[in-house]
Amino acid sequence: MKKILNILLGVLMAITVVLMVYAIATGGSDASISVNLMWGYFLFVFAVAAAIFCAVFGMIQNPAGIKGTILSLALIIVIVGVSYFYSAGHTVNIVDLQNNGFFGHGETVITETSILVTYVACVAAFVTAVATEIWGAFK
Repeated sequence: MKKILNILLGVLMAITVVLMVYAIATGGSDASISVNLMWGYFLFVFAVAAAIFCAVFGMIQNPAGIKGTILSLALIIVIVGVSYFYSAGHTVNIVDLQNNGFFGHGETVITETSILVTYVACVAAFVTAVATEIWGAFK
C-alpha cells in the first residue's frame, strides 16, 4: 500500500512540475493559467476527499473516538455559524478600487466570517499550547 501511495505522490508531483514548466514557458498565457487553476482545484478536492475518507475510515477502525470527532465537528459548526450570523448582522464597507465603489454585502460577510474563524482558531491554538505547557509542568 505504501508503494502505491509513493507512486501516486510521484505522479501528482510530476504533473504539477510539468504544468508549472508549461506556464513559465508560455509566459503565463491564459490557457496555461487556466490549466494550472483547474489542476489546483482538482488537487484541493482530492485532498479534501482524502481527508474525509481517512477520518471516516479511522472512525470505523476505532469507534471509541467517534464521540470526540462528533464534538469537534459540532464545535466547528457552531464557531462558523456564530461568525457568519455576526458578520451578516451588520454592514462593513470594503473599498473596491477596481470599480470605484464598495463590495457587496455577500462578499463582505464571507470575508468577515473567514477572518473571525481565523481569529478563533489562532486564539484556540495559543490557549491550547499554553494550557498544555502548564499541564505538563504540574505532571
